Amino acid sequence: MKILVFNVKYSENLGDGLLAECVELALTNGRGEIEVETIDLAGRQAFGAGHGGRRRLVLGLLHRLPAGIRRRLVRAGLERRLNKLRGQWEDKVASADAVVIGGGNLFQDDDLNFPLKIGTVLDCVSRHDRPLAIYAVGVSNHWSEPAYHLFARLKQTRLVHLSVRDGFAQDAWFEHFPEGPSAKIVRDPGLLLRASPTARDPVSPSKGRLTVGLCVTDPLILQRHGSAKASGIPFSSIAPYRDLIALLLDDGQRVVLFCNGAREDQAFAERIRSSVAKHRAIGAGTLTVSRRPRLPVDLIETIQSMDVILAHRLHACIAAYALRIPHIGLGWDRKVEGFFNSVGREAYFIKEASPTPEHIALLLKAAQKEEIEVLRHHLTIAEARAGVSNMRRHLTESDRYPALQV
Repeated sequence: MKILVFNVKYSENLGDGLLAECVELALTNGRGEIEVETIDLAGRQAFGAGHGGRRRLVLGLLHRLPAGIRRRLVRAGLERRLNKLRGQWEDKVASADAVVIGGGNLFQDDDLNFPLKIGTVLDCVSRHDRPLAIYAVGVSNHWSEPAYHLFARLKQTRLVHLSVRDGFAQDAWFEHFPEGPSAKIVRDPGLLLRASPTARDPVSPSKGRLTVGLCVTDPLILQRHGSAKASGIPFSSIAPYRDLIALLLDDGQRVVLFCNGAREDQAFAERIRSSVAKHRAIGAGTLTVSRRPRLPVDLIETIQSMDVILAHRLHACIAAYALRIPHIGLGWDRKVEGFFNSVGREAYFIKEASPTPEHIALLLKAAQKEEIEVLRHHLTIAEARAGVSNMRRHLTESDRYPALQV
């Protein structure tokens, strides 16, 4: 049996690649009975095949435009690209036995970017009448009318499985499709990542010195894609990082700045380090910027080498949880809060727009000292595996499951 998966595997944000690889591995189940192929919704063929430095420029220009103009521009540019991809996707769907859309934050209306892509996939799936699973997706609250109609093309498909990754996404799905079917909540597939055997061990905290990883995100990305207003996002400028780093260094900790792989995030990390260096002397090896990860395993190895991390990025937090690396999440999008709620780590999620560096420093130490509870972690990972198994069963035995009516 061949299963075709659509997501954004080759995004520069390697959290997407990490979860895509987890989906592939979990679907195949190591038995050789199922062949899995992943199609990147942006048409990318490999890691590192993005738009390079142009992406931040484009996002910056779009951010300044009114919503209606943004949608028209995105639609005009994307439709030319999708016209080329449609034929390839038609052939792929025709040769597959089933199709999955997920995981990731795919059901969001980012100026029609995902709606246009998902709508094109749904057309192909409907035309070839393949069983479809919408799996472990994020869902945003606000869709424009064109976005709703593009996503609603799933009403013409043979939908056999529908799941989202948290309660916020479930509520949003119900708002968009109150007539049903209801979406089940499953664990994010990124929880199924495997630790890297080659990662270096973190510095021993036995003498009180921690290796603190600060996973940084360009503020433009937070403002562009976040569900919170810019003024309500913690660590959305250089100054808070600089103040926290100064406090951590004065306390004898080692700080590592890293990112999930996006070039604009790496550039922001370099700017933070330069800013700190202008304000104080930095001891050798006390403040470093990790090399930009190019593959999901690079990101895993970076996170694995930390004693504790602080991050906006959802899959930096999910990867840390999977690896049992203590972590603190920063509020900017409800998907991050949804994950922390789902694993009982609300105390380590920062909602305040301007938390003090002293509070963050104490919280980092508390998280590292408490660690991640073993039994709950074991049950969470087991639930993630069960979610994939359930979805796979719905696809491989689709004749036993009636199509869900949307």
